Amino acid sequence: MANGISLYSTSEIENRIFTMRGVQVMVDRDLAELYQVETKVLNQAVKRNIDRFPTVFRFLLTDAEKDELVTNCDRFKNLKHSSNNPYVFTEQGVAMLSAVLRSTIAVKVSIEIINAFVEMRKLLQHNTVLLQRVQAVENKLILNDAHFNRIFKALESNTVPKQDIFYNGQVYDAYSFIVKLIKQAKKSIVIIDNYVDNTVLDMLTKKNKGVTVTIITQQNTTLKAADINSFNAQYPSITIKYSKAFHDRFLIIDNTLLYHIGASIKDLGKKCFAFSKIEDEAIIKNLISNL
Repeated sequence: MANGISLYSTSEIENRIFTMRGVQVMVDRDLAELYQVETKVLNQAVKRNIDRFPTVFRFLLTDAEKDELVTNCDRFKNLKHSSNNPYVFTEQGVAMLSAVLRSTIAVKVSIEIINAFVEMRKLLQHNTVLLQRVQAVENKLILNDAHFNRIFKALESNTVPKQDIFYNGQVYDAYSFIVKLIKQAKKSIVIIDNYVDNTVLDMLTKKNKGVTVTIITQQNTTLKAADINSFNAQYPSITIKYSKAFHDRFLIIDNTLLYHIGASIKDLGKKCFAFSKIEDEAIIKNLISNL
């Protein structure tokens, strides 16, 4: 917004949001137009900060995906014979763009785009996902009435989203998100975070009994041996490992569930950050092998 006036209407932005590989994305050319910069300038800014844009934030379209885009949208017809495929950005990628473009208009436009993503996600959740889940429950009930209670509880359970953005001030929501992940663990939790303190221990008190915890952090952590010993006396057990090999924050549950988290766990909700679930088994195994 500029002086309280939106630069673009929600519908204008929503018409530029596509679904690729199961996630909502925007094409680099559309984003460049909204940000009022050249596409080349936008992508060069990303390349200079490429460590901020993992593939869950930005990825290159395949030839088949580009052809699908050209077929479904006339304004991309000039891409048909281009040898350079466009990049697309997820919601988290859009949020990160405002930081690397470093302009007032980039921040304002990013907020408007993210709001459009949120509105579309709400629509999908209420009109598509909910309907599919209800239909799935109904089908299971028809097949086996004896499983009614189990299925009903599964429908009511609070699932953790695959990706989202928390904004400044959403401290409790962010805390609740991490606790839900911690409660999912049946055997082990690995936290990779260079800045941990007793706030993290407070969250870990919510873990299931018998779940082991490994915290990988830097040597200058504020957590002391006395803190760990006191925690282990009541909620065994935590092991701390020191490493300078990691820049980003990760949470690994039972060596099968991996979340990339855009802020230190102790600071969640104090500033805007994004998180995303990484589902590629090869990536998960590779990360675990490097711990």
